[in-house]
Amino acid sequence: MDFDLKAFLDEKVQKYNHPSFIETDPIQIPKQFSQKENIEIAAFLSASIAWGQRPTIIKNANRLLQMMDNDPFDFLMNTNEKEWGFFLGFKHRTFNGDDCVFFLRSLRNIYKKYGSLETVFTDGFQKEKSIESALRYFRQVFFQVDFMPRSQKHVANIDKGSSAKRLNMFLRWMVRKDESGVDFGLWDSIPMSALQIPLDVHTGRQARNLGLLSRKQDDWKSVLELTEQLQKFDQEDPVKYDFALFGMGVFE
Repeated sequence: MDFDLKAFLDEKVQKYNHPSFIETDPIQIPKQFSQKENIEIAAFLSASIAWGQRPTIIKNANRLLQMMDNDPFDFLMNTNEKEWGFFLGFKHRTFNGDDCVFFLRSLRNIYKKYGSLETVFTDGFQKEKSIESALRYFRQVFFQVDFMPRSQKHVANIDKGSSAKRLNMFLRWMVRKDESGVDFGLWDSIPMSALQIPLDVHTGRQARNLGLLSRKQDDWKSVLELTEQLQKFDQEDPVKYDFALFGMGVFE
């Protein structure tokens, strides 16, 4: 059975881990950029608002980058925060203008103090050689600047059970590399084998249907359980099966 399931999933990976996937996915936003810092920032912001209808996510992410003159790194480094008032009008579902300004301030702090998002996630990963320690440390760093309590819900807290779907998706984009060219594979400092599945309602449903996930909630424990199962099929690149599970959930 395992062999058949692996063959089935590998076939679905081939089908969906394909450049055509980009056309309907928020990953198209960072694909507009070539500079590493711009890719990281555009990817992080797009992933951060990646819940709800995908066309709306893409539209709002594009609008947010346009508000940064389509050069987010230069914008963060070289504009005065006093000029950022127009971001207060930005809204995506429960992510509002105050959240948006906080995210920009925090990103600017990260690039000025640590040099890059890669550095922060890598430093966190090195603490325990795990994505869990990377996510914990990132959250700690992200809230180094002043914030409203409401903004805390927009950055996953795995210690409160969050599946951290959006951050795991961002990490997949940044770390994972293969021949298909969908994911960026920009970061060499975190191994693909350590990545955790970006678990959402689609991947969770498909995983349960296939007997890969027994846990009912889409929480952090489920992420660990499902990723562990997928590691049996490919230890080096377990999250490639995100394409299979998500693709089946959304397109079939």
